[in-house]
Amino acid sequence: MTRACAYLAAMAAFGLCLAAPAAVFAQSYPARPVKIIVPTVAGGTVDVLTRLLAGDLSARLGQSFFVDNRSGAGNTLGSREAARADPDGYTLLMSSASGQVISPLVYKNIDYDPVKSFAPVAPVAEGSIILVINPAVPIKSVAELVSFAKVNPAKLNYGSAGTGSLPHLAGELFKSLAAVDLVHVPYRGGALTIADVIAGNVQLTFEAASPLLQHIRDGRLRALLVMSKTRLTDLPDVPTAAEAGYPAMLATTWTGVFAPAATDGAIVRRLNEAINEGLRTPELKAALARVGNVPIGGSPEDLGKILQAEHERWAPIVKALNLTAN
Repeated sequence: MTRACAYLAAMAAFGLCLAAPAAVFAQSYPARPVKIIVPTVAGGTVDVLTRLLAGDLSARLGQSFFVDNRSGAGNTLGSREAARADPDGYTLLMSSASGQVISPLVYKNIDYDPVKSFAPVAPVAEGSIILVINPAVPIKSVAELVSFAKVNPAKLNYGSAGTGSLPHLAGELFKSLAAVDLVHVPYRGGALTIADVIAGNVQLTFEAASPLLQHIRDGRLRALLVMSKTRLTDLPDVPTAAEAGYPAMLATTWTGVFAPAATDGAIVRRLNEAINEGLRTPELKAALARVGNVPIGGSPEDLGKILQAEHERWAPIVKALNLTAN
């Protein structure tokens, strides 16, 4: 064997030695409980979906996956904590357009990069945004809402999951396209907003389907429209925004799992495979459907593409509305 061949053989063997521990480490992962940070309060859309996913991953991978709610500043507080976590696979982030796309456009002082600070793991689910109102308010359609708001500017309040959240942007999109003046009331999460609409402290909100459906069924909230291209199976009588006369008024939710940047690729792949396996099961599909969502699934690269597309979609709107927060 020539000296060059011997060198190449030695380097190949060295590479195998380096790869072997990583492979063994990934196969043994997870060896202890895994924390999934949810950057919203308990009871909101991302929280509900994360708990469903965590239960499936716990059963599938034989270790506890548990939720840690870290809300505030339009989801950026929880995202920052996840970005700073050790990249060992034992701290993950479940986030959405609000936390990973819109809030970083609105909040100017975040000290992490919404793209570079994370390794995408997998897209999870998609749902619709619904406009709901307290049923004690004598408004039963979008046309009536717009008519009232034009005659009574700044008399109606809408709550959101926080400045820079997708519900906030959906509300601002509605205001812009309908040419009405509604007062924005930011909360620290969707669950708090919904509770205050039910209590009558604010009149309406734009929220994801998952935490709203049961309240709508029980009559605690009245749905006026869905901001998706098609009607929801669970709300067949509620028109789409296009049917209400606003075809450009589209807003859907999505959720995805992220890990801190520099997380071992083998761990990312193991998590991705487990998440996709769960999303293909009838049980998890049915659980997602009960809260108004459908599974997405896909590769880490697919989640990266979703981030890019959402940024291109919402950045011009944030700029046009001049939305900023500290």
